[in-house]
Amino acid sequence: MELTVECQKRTAESKPNTLRRNNLIPAVLYGHNGTESVALTLDAKVAETLVKKASLNNTLINLNIPDASWSGKTLLREVQTHPAKGFIYHLSFFAVASQKSLEVEVPLRFIGEAAGVKLSGGMLDPVMTEVTVQCPPDGIPDAIEINVSAMNVGDALHIREVPLPPGVRVVGDPDQVVVSVLRGQGGSEEAAE
Repeated sequence: MELTVECQKRTAESKPNTLRRNNLIPAVLYGHNGTESVALTLDAKVAETLVKKASLNNTLINLNIPDASWSGKTLLREVQTHPAKGFIYHLSFFAVASQKSLEVEVPLRFIGEAAGVKLSGGMLDPVMTEVTVQCPPDGIPDAIEINVSAMNVGDALHIREVPLPPGVRVVGDPDQVVVSVLRGQGGSEEAAE
């Protein structure tokens, strides 16, 4: 999924609390020009919609800054919220257009019903709910689907066995268990009979 957001360059004399009172959210863009960063503002309603639709470090955002003559692909790196009131306080974007590949967190989505659960009364045990992958900026998957239908009691699926889209590589221990099917309560007694 890709989103498009328009921001304005923030002046040096503008105060963050004054911006927030005027329904503007302070933000910053990193990585668009080496180590240089750009102070930004965006409309509070746009920020709320963005935070609802985008996943941190996962969703590509086309960021347009007309008064800085810059436009490019970014990731939402950080969302700061007010500790008591919960409203958005600050956003951080990271430019990815110049990156050949990125490391991002991608959620795992388990589909199907494991045979060991359905037929033997076992329990599906998702050990991991997300995985770190390396991929090009325009190839970030929304989620990685894992079909567990063929798993029986005692089976385990490891990172090395996770089906990946082209150009995506998992970062981490290939022997790490992602999901397993455990024996249900009373399963050992039934097996003994």
